Amino acid sequence: MENFVVSARKYRPMTFDTVVGQGSITNTLKNAIRNNTLAQAFLFCGPRGVGKTTCARIMAKTINCLNPTENMEACNECESCRAFNNNASFNIYELDAASNNSVEDIRSLVDQVRIPPQIGQYKVYIIDEVHMLSAAAFNAFLKTLEEPPAYAKFILATTEKHKIIPTILSRCQIFDFKRITVDDIAKHLAFVAQSEGVNAEPEALNIIAQKADGALRDALSIFDQMVSFSGKNITYKDVIDNLNVLDYDYYFQIVDHILQGHTSDILLILNDIISKGFEPQHFVSGMGNHLRSLLVCKDAVTVQLLEVSEQLRQKYLAQAQACPLPFLIKALEINNQCDIDYRSANNKRLHLEIALLKMCALCSQTLTMPTAQAQPVQVAQNKPAQQPVSQGVGQTHVSAPTPTMTTGHAPLPPTHNPNPIPATTPQPSNNSTIQQSTAPVSTSSTSAAPPQPVVRPRGTTSSISINKAMQQAEQKAEEKEETWDSPFTQEQLTASWADFVNRYKNISQSFAAAIGKYTPKLIGSSEIHFSVDNKLFESNTEGMGALRNHLKNNLHNNQFKLVPELMERPAEIEAYTDKDKFEKMVEERPYLRTLQTELKLEGDL
Repeated sequence: MENFVVSARKYRPMTFDTVVGQGSITNTLKNAIRNNTLAQAFLFCGPRGVGKTTCARIMAKTINCLNPTENMEACNECESCRAFNNNASFNIYELDAASNNSVEDIRSLVDQVRIPPQIGQYKVYIIDEVHMLSAAAFNAFLKTLEEPPAYAKFILATTEKHKIIPTILSRCQIFDFKRITVDDIAKHLAFVAQSEGVNAEPEALNIIAQKADGALRDALSIFDQMVSFSGKNITYKDVIDNLNVLDYDYYFQIVDHILQGHTSDILLILNDIISKGFEPQHFVSGMGNHLRSLLVCKDAVTVQLLEVSEQLRQKYLAQAQACPLPFLIKALEINNQCDIDYRSANNKRLHLEIALLKMCALCSQTLTMPTAQAQPVQVAQNKPAQQPVSQGVGQTHVSAPTPTMTTGHAPLPPTHNPNPIPATTPQPSNNSTIQQSTAPVSTSSTSAAPPQPVVRPRGTTSSISINKAMQQAEQKAEEKEETWDSPFTQEQLTASWADFVNRYKNISQSFAAAIGKYTPKLIGSSEIHFSVDNKLFESNTEGMGALRNHLKNNLHNNQFKLVPELMERPAEIEAYTDKDKFEKMVEERPYLRTLQTELKLEGDL
């Protein structure tokens, strides 16, 4: 039976060009070899499985090659390359600092540095997991690392650069290895699958690449696991079942149901996910990534940030077109808050369901919101005093509205043309279509269907908003002309005042508490005096306006005057000492002084 070699060892890169995802570092190392500008020490740092030790071995092999190629790669034919390939090279030493981290191990290494190479030009020392060395071992290694012999090169590799002392870092050229992208890992897995005669779906390889989290060695280990599970045919279904990965289709289905407002289907899908053994927080994380991918697909410039297969990218693009941008942003906020509060929630499933229902409600509000509010069109009419209006024929004159600034105040009343153009009465016609088109819009009918929203370019003003503003201005003008002067008593004022305080607590509790602290007083027939503790409260124009409107409507009187009065603060109470208290008591009871003298009481008294 032939010994099995894992793919991570079998397909380990042997040249700089075959290193996956680290092009900038390999090009720098090749240029240094070509220009003969090699430093005495290198530090390769980065996450696991990204090629640190592999690049160190390739570099050691290349600088000792007797016949390097023009591209500065090892020839694999000379004596030094053959010895390296057979693991019999005396010029390359590998030391695992995790198990050889004492001072004695470093001293033994320093003693070996004194021996020149037998074959080749350099002796290369590769120290893996160098951050595991003790502080004493680092200090023993400093001098040799700074001034080694010309033939000695040190390559240190670590996953935790922050644990290395600064004196070591300052003596090395530092190369930061990055995580390998999903696309690069998927392409390398496709190459391995083709070399092994394995038929693998692109989506399956992409899932393996994502599961590896930037480590090529982990991706190859997962690939071997999938080959053992499914044989020579790796499918997307086999990968998600074996690796316990939640299928993308669940997220697509949930977003579709959210857009359509199908809350029951959303809860059923969530129940199916939980029944299959997936942790709800894992679903929350995946939902966040799905919404983020949809947001990325809203702009063609950012689609390149999506690390998925081409077939899946098309599905994201299609669903992103159906999702409004405000919905995606708000849904991401809801999902992120759900993820933050998930650990502290007592009923975690209910917490997740509420978040999904919030997204569903948010989307339904976004989709049903009209572009213009559907309200009956009301047109201000200028009717001549002596001219009757025949039924079915409207005489309407709409004057141009006065421009108003957007300051929150009501627009000024419209100015009527002093010489209005007389309306022409249309002749009766037997054509019903013409009669319907000339009929005016009823201002009092409630059964008329609301008009359809009108799509208009930005910066224009609809006739609905103009007519509505004109009507409000006319109503306010009529209210100003009308006078309410019904008499009221102190009891009616007190009851109406208390009713306003109870109602206004939900709007401004501080204002309601300020005016509800004291009872108002009716002075004469129109002045209402009330006490306040702070004059700043008068600047609350919104609260004062609401108070005035409430009293006007309840008392049927708009001729009263509100007169606030500032209450005087009580004089500050002085702090008395024990001696002051005793003197006060002596004034009322003189015999206490005699008692103090006879008992010889001293101290604070």
